[in-house]
Amino acid sequence: MHSFSAPAANFHHTTRIHPALTSVADEVCGTLARLFAYVMTLALLAIGAVAAWEHLLDAIAMEPSDKSAWSLADRSARAFATNLLDLHDKTETYEIFRHLAGGRKDLLRWSGADGKPVAGLEIYRPGDELNQAGLAIAEIAVRMDPDGMRELEAAGIIDSKFGTVTLLRLVGGGDTARTCLGFIKRVDGPNLRISGWSCQGDTLPARRASIACMLNRLTLLSAGNDPKLAELFARAERRRSDCAASGTQALSADWLTGTDSPRLRGTF
Repeated sequence: MHSFSAPAANFHHTTRIHPALTSVADEVCGTLARLFAYVMTLALLAIGAVAAWEHLLDAIAMEPSDKSAWSLADRSARAFATNLLDLHDKTETYEIFRHLAGGRKDLLRWSGADGKPVAGLEIYRPGDELNQAGLAIAEIAVRMDPDGMRELEAAGIIDSKFGTVTLLRLVGGGDTARTCLGFIKRVDGPNLRISGWSCQGDTLPARRASIACMLNRLTLLSAGNDPKLAELFARAERRRSDCAASGTQALSADWLTGTDSPRLRGTF
């Protein structure tokens, strides 16, 4: 009779995995796991870096006081002018600034013989940059009171060839701080903002009349490639009144448009 013990022993020996092969398989699996974890870590770091970079770009784009985006345009031609008899003996400066996003600011400033600023006018035509209404109001406050950090409040309204214009004055500080008046006017079509300030006149009604005259005598020298701007000034010229008429209207303003009304309107 033949014995089957030997073949059985050989069968068990051939089906068992050698320990060396098990060790190699474990090492390969461990290496792959570590490699996968390493790749995933790099991917997460890359995603975090991209998100941080995009957040930084958004923060830079949303910064409203990025003055580096504005540059002085020396070669640009004047687009506006205003002829004021009470400023004929003052030194006038005209500067043009352009924004990287397409905006343009035309600034007119007048100074007395002592070099002290007495009036300023800004015509701002926005491009694709963010709205700078709050910055404009802050700049008016600084120019009206360079040594102070006060806010502005409404000081009534006046009429002009561009329609009603909001007047502003410094909050607090007594009568001395209120010797100057600011103003701001927004026009939708074309997108335009006219703002500035004036210290001309011995009384508040006289300063109101000075601002009304400044705006009524504001003329367009060149519209460039903006037909809506030319149309705006053409329509405004039909509504223009002389400085005597606008001054009389400002001097005889009622309680709704007068300078004593702002406290009913609150802080601007």
